[in-house]
Amino acid sequence: MMKARVFAFGAAVGAALGYLFDPERGRRRRHAVRERSTATARRVVRRIERRSRASTLHAIGHTRGVLHRLRPSAREPLDDAGLAHKVESVLYRDRSVPKGRISINAEDGTVFLRGELDDAVQIEDVATAVRRIPGVGGVVNLLHPVGTATV
Repeated sequence: MMKARVFAFGAAVGAALGYLFDPERGRRRRHAVRERSTATARRVVRRIERRSRASTLHAIGHTRGVLHRLRPSAREPLDDAGLAHKVESVLYRDRSVPKGRISINAEDGTVFLRGELDDAVQIEDVATAVRRIPGVGGVVNLLHPVGTATV
């Protein structure tokens, strides 16, 4: 078995040498092999450079993203309309808060809640959630349970 492999290897090397050193066409064949080899090497080098550049840019982007998240944000305080919209968007993320039954207004950083909710616990939960929102200076809770008189 080993002799067969050695013989096959020797035959392959002999055929390759005969192909490359043929007196009539060997010079052209050697030139073609050299050109193909250098072209393949150039393609491999370009591919490695591209992947290296892409990895570097990916790492730079990831680093910038981390730094951006770590940097404290110096945002200007919201105006009243912006604060009211922010409270609405944060508050209505919770599906248990009825969207059409609460009116939200803001004046000078104070948020006014008006409307009817099902029970006192839900009213207090909504008011507490609004107090936790950054930018809210105070909360005036004018919410009341369904069926009770407004204040």
